Amino acid sequence: MKTLLLWDIDGTLIASGGAGMTAMRVALQRVFGVDGSIEDIEFAGRTDRWIARRVFEKFSIAVTEENFTRYFEGYVAVLPEELARAGASARVLKGVLPLLNAVAMAPDVSQGLLTGNLRRGAETKLKHHGLWKYFPFGAFADDHELRDHLGPHALQRAVAHTGITFPRKRTWVIGDTPHDIACGKIIGARTLAVATGSHTAAQLAEHQPDAVLPDLADTNEFWNIVG
Repeated sequence: MKTLLLWDIDGTLIASGGAGMTAMRVALQRVFGVDGSIEDIEFAGRTDRWIARRVFEKFSIAVTEENFTRYFEGYVAVLPEELARAGASARVLKGVLPLLNAVAMAPDVSQGLLTGNLRRGAETKLKHHGLWKYFPFGAFADDHELRDHLGPHALQRAVAHTGITFPRKRTWVIGDTPHDIACGKIIGARTLAVATGSHTAAQLAEHQPDAVLPDLADTNEFWNIVG
């Protein structure tokens, strides 16, 4: 049977060394002339559009499509320089590269993205680390502000790209936050939580994913779960 893997990005595949949050803050200053902290806004597991709305509300910026567009243009423009500035702290997480290579060579497995990043943000981050080539389709913050609504977009694009309707029991959502677990359950997918972000394995287990791993270093353990 064919298997579909839908990956989160930040905290699951890569660590950005704070580049994403910094780029959001710098864009806020450059686009709107607002110099303020956004560290109190939840980033983990949220979509970029959800985050932008909270930024607008905090600093009394009008929540309009024009302002979303302006803010995201500024964010995407500054993100490459912030990734470069982050240096070694912006990195591919342990075990990810050999695992993605193994998945790419598996004839019965397809993989895509299910991420809260804007598509252009996802591309920028993953190209920085040489990982964009592994993901021919996905769902992004451009599709919906709420992460729980992204799953159907990912499934539709998986079918469009592969011509296969994947059984839900062979569809895995892989991420590092309770929000990843929740959005996987909503579409009836199985869920694999990895404790490589801001949540511990015990915290993730409270949300009852199908499996929890401390990281993705053990490729055999991964295949024992999803295979």
